This record gives sequence, C-alpha cells and structure tokens, in this order.
Amino acid sequence: MKTHHLIATIAITALATALNAAPITFDFKDPKGVNNIVFQTDAPLESINGTANGITGSAVFDPENPAAVTGSITLDVKSLRVPNDAMQGHLAGERWMNAEAFPTITFEVTGASNVRANGDTTEADLSGNLTVKGVTKAVTVPAKLTFLKAKLKARGGSKVDGDLLVVRSSFAIKRSDYGINAGQQLDKVSDEIHLSLSVVGIAPYAE
Repeated sequence: MKTHHLIATIAITALATALNAAPITFDFKDPKGVNNIVFQTDAPLESINGTANGITGSAVFDPENPAAVTGSITLDVKSLRVPNDAMQGHLAGERWMNAEAFPTITFEVTGASNVRANGDTTEADLSGNLTVKGVTKAVTVPAKLTFLKAKLKARGGSKVDGDLLVVRSSFAIKRSDYGINAGQQLDKVSDEIHLSLSVVGIAPYAE
C-alpha cells in the first residue's frame, strides 16, 4: 500500500508540474492602450520621430522553455503618427505607406536563437517574417522578454488577475527594402528607419 501511495504521489506531482509548465497564450491587444512602437528617421535636413499604437496579435510563451516562443504582432498602419500635419498626410499616402492598399504591418516569429534566461527575463534573437507594404522579408531582431506572474491586476486595466509578458525590442530596417518611396527624399527621410517596440501581452486567469 505504501508503494502504491508513493507512486500515486509521484504521478500527481509530475502532473501538477506539467500543468504549471504549460505554454501560456498572451494577447497583445492592450486594454490600457499604451502598447506602442516608436519609429525614427535621421536625415541630413530633418530628424523625424513618430509613434504607433494600433497593435494586436498574440504570443505563446512557456516560462520553463522560453526558446520555444512563437507568435505574431500586427500593426494598424493608420495608427502611425508624426507631429507635423503635412507629414501625417503624406505618411498614409500611396508613395509612402499606402495605408488604404496595405492596412497592416506584421511580424511573425518563426524561431529564437542565442537564448539567455535569467530568472523571469529572457534575452534572445527572434527570427521571423516582417511584412511591410506587401513585401515580406526574413529578419532577426534582438528582444527582451519578461514574464510577470500574476501581475495583470497590479498593472491596471483589468478586473481579473493574470500573467503578463513584457516584450522590448529595438532594431532598424531600410525603407528601400519594402518599396517605401525608395531612393526619394533621402535628405529629409533617411533610408534607415529605427524601430523600438514596447508591448505587454496579457493572459487573464479564468473567472
């Protein structure tokens, strides 16, 4: 009987461990509305800073196996904002982002490398497919992923508790690679665009 009891205890413990280590799905549609992307161009005549907050998507993240992260982020092109009204009008136009024809920008994660985990924080190079203005390119970007257990309610914007996944990344792309008015007005808008991603994914607990 004691042997059977020991086996049962081990089995229950193993099952509980497996359940606790299950991958978690995080939603990037932020109820607080503060998830954002900052973009910057630094050309000889002008330095332009803009933001965008129309972010949706999801990620599947296992705190016990962060290298297995998958997911995608989608940005609503019409949420791109620059301070100058005239520039704002040009930004969504056909020569630049052509928001009517190409309403979204997407990044789909296909793998992670150089994974370095330290407690609840993981740094890694995320590989994936970035689609801008209908052009898809394979890219690899550095990212910092922080898993925050039971911090959803503390962050605010939710009546129920849950887990958070904080994602930070900074990298650069070339607008010429994606047909964004390639080769034009380089004295005012640099070819290289610097991007900084700051998003939080939420995983509410079931009520």
